[in-house]
Amino acid sequence: MTGMQKDQGPDAVFAAKLAEGVFEIQKCNGCGAHVFHPRVICPACGSADLGWVAPTGRGTIYARTIVRRKPERGGDYNVVLVDLEEGVRMMARVDGIAHDEIAAGLQVSASIAEGANGEPAVVFRPERGAS
Repeated sequence: MTGMQKDQGPDAVFAAKLAEGVFEIQKCNGCGAHVFHPRVICPACGSADLGWVAPTGRGTIYARTIVRRKPERGGDYNVVLVDLEEGVRMMARVDGIAHDEIAAGLQVSASIAEGANGEPAVVFRPERGAS
């Protein structure tokens, strides 16, 4: 971790990494548990020795909802909970598929794209061959 990152909170480090095109989550150097949402202490063992690692980016949709909006207000969008292979769950969106085709169990892969606020965000796309 660079000196600059030590001075930032974990949310700021996560956002700075996304801005550099890097998707990483934390991993506890004490117990080996992966951690997401960024934290200062491992929720599994209480250790403050958390490092950053690149996840596989592969996951499975746990749940989804579709927010319906009029086209002039930006149109519909989806919100999903994704279980990453590393055992953490994160909230995101799925691109590249019709909203109504997103369902629990869908296999997805992460990438970085523009979020709703114009900032970089982790988004998912269906894995090739996934139905």
